[in-house]
Amino acid sequence: MTTAAAIDCGTNSIRLLVADADPATGQLVERDRRMEIVRLGQGVDRTGRLAPEALDRTLAACREYAAVVAAHGVTPDRLRFAATSASRDAENRADFVRGVQEILGVSPEVITGDEEAALSFTGATRELAGRPDIARPFLVLDIGGGSTEFVLGDDRVTAARSVDIGCVRLTERHLTGADGAVADPPSQAARAALTADIDAALELAAERVPLTEAGTLVGLAGSVTTVAAMALELPEYDPSAIHHAVLERERVRRITEWLWSADHAARAAVPAMHPGRVDVIGAGALVLLRVMERAEVSRVTVSEHDILDGLLWSVLAR
Repeated sequence: MTTAAAIDCGTNSIRLLVADADPATGQLVERDRRMEIVRLGQGVDRTGRLAPEALDRTLAACREYAAVVAAHGVTPDRLRFAATSASRDAENRADFVRGVQEILGVSPEVITGDEEAALSFTGATRELAGRPDIARPFLVLDIGGGSTEFVLGDDRVTAARSVDIGCVRLTERHLTGADGAVADPPSQAARAALTADIDAALELAAERVPLTEAGTLVGLAGSVTTVAAMALELPEYDPSAIHHAVLERERVRRITEWLWSADHAARAAVPAMHPGRVDVIGAGALVLLRVMERAEVSRVTVSEHDILDGLLWSVLAR
């Protein structure tokens, strides 16, 4: 077994996985998996730049992760740091890159949307691939803060597309006022505009990825797992209960409608709701629902394993 680590820095969160892995058997034993909401993409869609306070939050999390990685004896050659949508879009991304290099000793890889999709696919489907009860092909849906990835494949990726409809980007674009406050609850007009944005992006995705060919829709990332936690009525966030849970589309619809009608306090009172998702979960849930409708699937299989796991396996493949 080899110990390796991976860090995924997205628009909304930064996550760490340290694990022992055996490439020959495909076995992965977690040592540490953690997540912080840092909102690196705060304001990027509007300003084109990483906000100083967002950069400070992210680098503070990097310092914490550096200590964890060192405690597990992981050397820089066994660590991969991937940065996604926010850092691809920012004019001042060099400040982010320099900070990560100084703290962790590795350069953040600002990966393309296509590579992000492929890594998500590997992480999400590696466990499912050997199950005869799972219909093929897989359509992996990774709803991030700044972008959403669609990946279709069986043993390998056959089609992929990344589109700019992440939960943070949509919230800032349609639900946030000039004063920075999120509408609470949003107006019907704002919801209609946001829905139109999602549907336009799904048209782009469908040009490359035949969404209706999905045998099994596999949903990843915080928006999907939070909806799953709500559907399961968990008293607290429990990854083991959420992993591979199956949600019916009608249940997703009811939860989405509640999220859009509830105010901030009601959403924040949901036991499994992370404070950093309270304002953006409505947009993320609506992306999930519209994808299920467009792909004509009646259910989604939820995975706690995603791009982070794909990154770790890619470290071992190097």
